[in-house]
Amino acid sequence: MALDLHGVTAVLLPGTGSDDDYIRRAFSPSLRQVGVELIADRPRPEGLVAGYLAALDAAAERSGPIIVGGVSIGAAVAAGWALRNPGRVVAVLAALPAWMGSPDTAPAAHAARYSAEQLRRDGLAAVVAEMRASSPVWLGDELTRSWTAQWPLLPDALEQAAAYIAPTAAELATLAVPMGVTAAVDDPIHPLQTATEWVAAAPRAALCTVTLDQIGADPAALGAACLTALNEADRPV
Repeated sequence: MALDLHGVTAVLLPGTGSDDDYIRRAFSPSLRQVGVELIADRPRPEGLVAGYLAALDAAAERSGPIIVGGVSIGAAVAAGWALRNPGRVVAVLAALPAWMGSPDTAPAAHAARYSAEQLRRDGLAAVVAEMRASSPVWLGDELTRSWTAQWPLLPDALEQAAAYIAPTAAELATLAVPMGVTAAVDDPIHPLQTATEWVAAAPRAALCTVTLDQIGADPAALGAACLTALNEADRPV
């Protein structure tokens, strides 16, 4: 790719209810090809956002300027950190951004709040069974593993994510570094429109799309799409 990232550290943050295992499988192959060291942060459900911010701070202090990013809520937290730390970031990788600004009407935030309510009321086993019955097999497998690992604090993590204020269009307009954004064109929880709005707002951003079947068959397709978009975004302001 045109942007030389060799030797740079990337800190990537999981989506709500997901985990570092998925981040490694989604991003490690593409990042390794361009010489980037990946740190996949393990979510701390009792303090999800605080843990993500601490991981970004620690990596930047240790390694110098870093690539930041993640999936869904992870992308939003990383982009917000990048805006507050312009001298400590090289680029942003934003996979499946779920909302811009307030989460109040976002499908992903609504789903997280609903799942938290269900989990508190019915327990993990019942909610996992219902989730698997209504989800693609690959997604059911992924969430069963990560939800079980984060139980019983999982509802706390879901509620924290659903309350997070993502960067606004005005804030993204001040992002000086390139940003690669990926959306799944058939994902109702992470709408293509949201990803398009992120790209339109940021001065140096580009979008690459995938389908849910593609990332279900191979999680690495998500990371590859982000790197493709980043390469396109690396152009003069």
